[in-house]
Amino acid sequence: MSTIAVLLSQAEEILQGSNVPDAGRQAVSLMQFALGRDRAFLIAHPEYELNLREQELFGSVVLRRSRREPLQYIVGKQEFYGLDLVVNPDVLIPRPETEILVERAIEIIGTTRPTSILEIGVGSGCISIAILKHCPAASGLGIDISDRAIAVAQQNASMHGVNGRLRLCPSDVFSDVGPERFDLIVSNPPYVPRSDLDGLQPEVRDHEPVLALTDGETGLTIIERIVGGAPEHLKPSGYLLVEIGFGQSEKVRGMTETGAWGTVDLLADLQGVPRILSARLAETKVH
Repeated sequence: MSTIAVLLSQAEEILQGSNVPDAGRQAVSLMQFALGRDRAFLIAHPEYELNLREQELFGSVVLRRSRREPLQYIVGKQEFYGLDLVVNPDVLIPRPETEILVERAIEIIGTTRPTSILEIGVGSGCISIAILKHCPAASGLGIDISDRAIAVAQQNASMHGVNGRLRLCPSDVFSDVGPERFDLIVSNPPYVPRSDLDGLQPEVRDHEPVLALTDGETGLTIIERIVGGAPEHLKPSGYLLVEIGFGQSEKVRGMTETGAWGTVDLLADLQGVPRILSARLAETKVH
């Protein structure tokens, strides 16, 4: 039989055999994708028999997931800050901890003040798009070293109606930004130390873009470039928000002890780990 109930049971067993976390829930998500139906339909109609096309699609996505390809790449989307975003292997999958950065950015900007934002390493565009959706008077520039990532960000910006307020261009950190100054600079840079890559989950290590995960060194070199260069690209009393990794907070705080920065805070994630550097230019900074 090729009913929802039977195939879900088989898929869960296959995924468990590949050590996929939450195998049952993952099987349900893959079934929803294969049928184009919601969870309520699956619960209400366990006896529904899949047609041949649906069976083949479900079988193929279960196989992909059993090889530890991320669910988000298989279904082609990820929810972030209430928005559905297109994702593929050219961009990192947006994560809940990054929403802390977005919340802080919206708090700083407010919903009515015209504000200019620079996002370094725009990836899927999740940060800039979420901010612009909640701050209709703001506009932004998103940069990335990857042309393919920029294409994904453009697709998401258009889908959510902020493409008129979000410019996108290739740049290696500040190299091609020019003399423009911004009210706010945000970034979720590659901060995983090269030595930690092998210990990551297969979904991350083997499938997400390595250039977006690590600088190939300590995980701090790009953060250092951002913190060091930001004062020359911020307006007076401008803010910098940067996501950082576990155990990096003290070294990152040390990068701000140059006299350029005034208020410096480290915002913790839900596990209590310092996750976001929030730094404001000192009022005495000379431009």
